Amino acid sequence: MNKEKRRAIFQRLQAADPNPTTELNYKTPFELLVAVVLSAQSTDKGVNKATDLLFPVANTPEAILELGVAGLKAYIKTIGLFNNKAKNIIETCRILFEQHGSEVPEDREALESLPGVGRKTANVVLNTAFGHPTMAVDTHIFRVSNRTRLAPGKTPLEVEKRLLRFIPSEYLQDAHHWLILHGRYTCIARKPRCGSCVIEDLCEYKEKTE
Repeated sequence: MNKEKRRAIFQRLQAADPNPTTELNYKTPFELLVAVVLSAQSTDKGVNKATDLLFPVANTPEAILELGVAGLKAYIKTIGLFNNKAKNIIETCRILFEQHGSEVPEDREALESLPGVGRKTANVVLNTAFGHPTMAVDTHIFRVSNRTRLAPGKTPLEVEKRLLRFIPSEYLQDAHHWLILHGRYTCIARKPRCGSCVIEDLCEYKEKTE
């Protein structure tokens, strides 16, 4: 795929959705961090149902530490892997309280040192909370990048590096959200909705559907 076609793809995605953002409910960088940790192998809708109850009660590291593991589990028990996520979030809150003044660090290395926070989660927080032009490659973005041939790669890290290299700089800040939403609602896993896709003629997927 050439650079002119890539630019046209993002021009259309921007025209269709000028201000894309995450579908996770949050008001602060800390709330976003917790929500993203909870969203691993879970839906945003399911996470929002839990955090809509949790955050009014506890939305700071100190408040969640006061809940303790058992108290936190009571709010997130409907989410997959909640036992392990509760332990990670409690330990993350302890580290934030003791080492970062209860603030979420605007730094990749510091973020990735937190329990339950990997590269993808750090990229989401850096992009969405702090405005860094990062690319968090989840299953949707990995699929869209390979299927369209926008930035094909065998691993999420390979796709991430290619997207960062290939996407025109003026679109990079919002590209993460455009691609994830495109994969979630249009370029879906089992049968992509090519007939209603705004970039169908630019996409290089050979098995297009109606």
